Amino acid sequence: QVQLVESGGGLVQPGGSLRLSCVVSGSTFNNNDAGWYRQAPGKQRELVAAITSRRSTNYADSVKGRFTISRDNAKNTVSLQMNSLKLEDTAVYYCNFKTRWRDYWGQGTQVTVSS
Repeated sequence: QVQLVESGGGLVQPGGSLRLSCVVSGSTFNNNDAGWYRQAPGKQRELVAAITSRRSTNYADSVKGRFTISRDNAKNTVSLQMNSLKLEDTAVYYCNFKTRWRDYWGQGTQVTVSS
């Protein structure tokens, strides 16, 4: 059974930084793509950043240059370093893990950017 456990959300002031982490268990981590999505109140869930098994990355235009996605295959972990946070980054952030058969999701972690 595949499980995703997220950590690292919280409250931060504009311009601050947070690091989200997601530990994946129950599947071969190395061979699969992963990513982070977010959903703000009243909005649809959107892709924030993705990383393939070969470490190619893709970012939403709104976070390019501020966020960095990475993976540690030895620890089955995908992380999202978020710098220069803005008010509009406030959302619930979800870890995503893609296998051949389906996508898996974490429980979500709240990121609130507020002064």
